[in-house]
Amino acid sequence: MVASPKNPIIRTVTLGLADAHPLTAKHIQQASALLREVEARLTEAGYELQTLRLSTRSVWDDLVSWSATEIQQYIQELQGILDEQNLAYCSLGTAQVTRPDFPLARLDILADLLLPTSALSATVQLATLQHGLRAQAALPTAHIIKRLASESEEGFGNFRFAMLACVDPGSPFFPAAYHEGTSSLSVGLQGVSIVTEALQQLRSQQAGPLDLTLVSETLKAALQSQARPVVEAVSHLAEAYGVRFGGIDLSPAPMGEESIAVAMELCGYGPLGSPGTLAVAAALTAALKGTDLPTCGYNGLMLPVLEDRLLGQRWAERRVNAHQLLLYSTVCGTGLDTVPLPGDCSVEEIAALLLDVATLALRLRKPLSARLFPVPGRQAGESTTFSSPYLTNTLV
Repeated sequence: MVASPKNPIIRTVTLGLADAHPLTAKHIQQASALLREVEARLTEAGYELQTLRLSTRSVWDDLVSWSATEIQQYIQELQGILDEQNLAYCSLGTAQVTRPDFPLARLDILADLLLPTSALSATVQLATLQHGLRAQAALPTAHIIKRLASESEEGFGNFRFAMLACVDPGSPFFPAAYHEGTSSLSVGLQGVSIVTEALQQLRSQQAGPLDLTLVSETLKAALQSQARPVVEAVSHLAEAYGVRFGGIDLSPAPMGEESIAVAMELCGYGPLGSPGTLAVAAALTAALKGTDLPTCGYNGLMLPVLEDRLLGQRWAERRVNAHQLLLYSTVCGTGLDTVPLPGDCSVEEIAALLLDVATLALRLRKPLSARLFPVPGRQAGESTTFSSPYLTNTLV
């Protein structure tokens, strides 16, 4: 396993676990041991690995006959086992509410599962290509978002919950990750620097707006060059440990100062939200989807308002809003991600926004999600005051 002189940072290696719930201490210990071995091997090869994550089957499918009390007790025990193994990220899978036989009343306990825990995440899949859109599930999903906002510190519980639409299993990124089938390893990069450096090089050679065809070609070449050694390393490790390699998600996930908005503005079409932003988003996405690498997950552009410093600034300047982000998601990535909403917004307003995202995903036959942040105690136009290092502050 040979790393290049300048290695991309790996945001996550995610193990998708084939074992059904209820997971035992032995299951988690074995999963942790595998992930630690992968971490050690990648570190030896010169890679920085930020997180190790565990993605599981749907707890709602596996424990369909369990009572709410029994499930809550199990989840508390699972959190304790994860703490013992020092695993900070574990998905409980997605509630596939589009199935006609899924009882929507089961969603009532979802917030109760997440609120007392720290490592666990979960999702509700509101639309699938197989079953279409279950509009009746939008309101109970919105209730979950409101409860997580009002009953967790700074509303941070919504960091671990999302509505999904047409999202397949196998993503390495949370909270969208859930698992089906045999155990697998997937990987996601901290890839904004790859995009930024490629565009900076083009910018040094050209004045004015960059040729977007050239942007796509240049970025595609950079991604293939930087990510191929990661793919080879993780796929070899998957084979060595007897699990399937699930692929790489090339989505350039931003984090604070490492901003995808900065990269997009290097293209020379003005501040994010200006005319041309949609075309820039499409050009970057074409590169992400045009490589010959085995990919998984969204594999598109992520525009999380509260996780990207410059994007948060453009939001505060009112250059972008939720509907613009939804427009950009038609040609790029995740939908609406960490979007701040007034704390007093109604569940009906949230449900309507969820329906917009799910309808778009279904019509375009592409994966989208919504991770929304009603901010407790803040009204439209007021500043957020998040203390978390993972969130940037902006206007509601």
